[in-house]
Amino acid sequence: MELHNLRPAVGSNKKNKRVGRGTGSGYGGTSTRGHKGAKSRSGYKHKVGFEGGQMPLQRRVPKFGFNNINRVEYKAVNLDAIEALAAAANLEKITIEDLRNAGLVSKRALVKILGNGAITRKVEVEANAFSKAAEAAIVAAGGSVVKK
Repeated sequence: MELHNLRPAVGSNKKNKRVGRGTGSGYGGTSTRGHKGAKSRSGYKHKVGFEGGQMPLQRRVPKFGFNNINRVEYKAVNLDAIEALAAAANLEKITIEDLRNAGLVSKRALVKILGNGAITRKVEVEANAFSKAAEAAIVAAGGSVVKK
């Protein structure tokens, strides 16, 4: 193989469709745009959601609900995850930073500890919020909760 005899693989290069270059080309006349209508004209741009004058979907479907701008979103972490993290790293105090490093919560997320699972270790847990069941379970195991 030399530079002068390099060729692309057979069928990998296609010829351009040369539109509007006379009837002999097969793409002359209407230039593959069909007859009449807005789409056949030059400069045609459709609006997003335009359905040809028919009432568009986003106007046919009724509005529903609302988004509360004051809602506080928490990332939920269950007791079984706290137990596993404490066992793996042999920790007596678990902070939000420890949960971030373990990949359980993202950087700016607020953390809420929920009571799913069981905890047997005496652990001090720091979080933004606790469910009543989680708080009771941590205290019952001899640990403590720190609300940040």
